[in-house]
Amino acid sequence: MKPTHEHGADSQRLNDPSEQPANEQRLGRRAFLKGAMVGGAAAAAGAATPDATQAQQPAAAPAPAAAGYAFLNLEEAAFVEALVDHMVPADDLSPKGTDIGINIYIDRALAGAWGKGDRLYMQGPWKIGVPSQGYQLPLTPAQLYRAGIEQTNGHCRKAYGKTFDRLDEAQREEVLVALSTGKLTFEGGPPSRTFWTTLYQTVMEGMFSDPIYGGNRDKAGWRLIGFPGVIAVHREHVEKFRDKPFPNDPVGIADMS
Repeated sequence: MKPTHEHGADSQRLNDPSEQPANEQRLGRRAFLKGAMVGGAAAAAGAATPDATQAQQPAAAPAPAAAGYAFLNLEEAAFVEALVDHMVPADDLSPKGTDIGINIYIDRALAGAWGKGDRLYMQGPWKIGVPSQGYQLPLTPAQLYRAGIEQTNGHCRKAYGKTFDRLDEAQREEVLVALSTGKLTFEGGPPSRTFWTTLYQTVMEGMFSDPIYGGNRDKAGWRLIGFPGVIAVHREHVEKFRDKPFPNDPVGIADMS
């Protein structure tokens, strides 16, 4: 078994909508945002791993990036925009995902060093790992994202006659529940649950990371959970504001320059 990859901590979907009544699923999507900051790590165990010969085959040249994006092409951008707006719907607590910039965060991450796998061990052998060993695929995160979107859209075309971004809300929920539970499998593609774990991780990062990285616009994610920002001088406020709204505006990296 090859060494564990140095990969961002995977997050599991909280309040799985597959276990909730339909009329509670929207609340479940909002609840997972508040719970994500304390979510534990999860791995997609038991899924088939592409073999090394598959990984070494040259891939077709990707389509050009969509306008305003560094990595995502038009179809991928449409998928990601629909995904983040479904997972982070606009309500009285926060704007929708694209208005917060989660799609921009994801695109920048995929185009950058993380997406290229700069800190991943990519020498093989490619064996099925256990959860404690982390990410175990012969694909960079960007390659996984691209392949997963293509496979998910392929499933949507077969099941609904259209791509994910053109589905209605109920159909999108069906697809995401199938991904998160492993009921949707990819033929000849990466493990679907590993793809889901990466989707979830990047949406959470885009919601709660510092705005300097493209997401969490206007610090909407931090305001949602009452996070004060990057200044770690709030020890005296812990007791004073326990279970109460914190009155100060969050402070980001850009505010410190």
